[in-house]
Amino acid sequence: MQLLSRLTVGVFLIMLLALAACKHGDKIYSSDCNDGHDFKRVSLAGLMDSIDFYNNKYVEISGKFYQDKTITILTGDKKGKEILVEFSNGCPLFLSGSRVGFFDYDNNNGQLTPANNKLVVLKGEIICHTKADVNGRKISISHISYVQL
Repeated sequence: MQLLSRLTVGVFLIMLLALAACKHGDKIYSSDCNDGHDFKRVSLAGLMDSIDFYNNKYVEISGKFYQDKTITILTGDKKGKEILVEFSNGCPLFLSGSRVGFFDYDNNNGQLTPANNKLVVLKGEIICHTKADVNGRKISISHISYVQL
């Protein structure tokens, strides 16, 4: 009986450790608008070094997300390494397993989805613009079909 009790406690501890080792808290918002496209994983620095190569290509990229009412950008570790983030109505983003949208204010107490100053992963199309915006940005990621917080 005592051996059975020890085994039960041992199994419980192993399960508890396994659960603690799992990554918790990731929220994934996705859309099927880019189905059929392959995404190349690239760093922000790698993208900036090879802008022409990645123009009109679909990428997976990560960085710190910044959003307010006038602009949305993805930044890297180094100053000046940032791109515009352009969401599209044609790519509605929903939380996996639900119909809660990335821009669903009702589920976020009337606020934007809490992503500001968080590391995110985005999948979308890189667009190089002929003219820079007022802050010197010439690159954007658009048709975003995946956001991982």
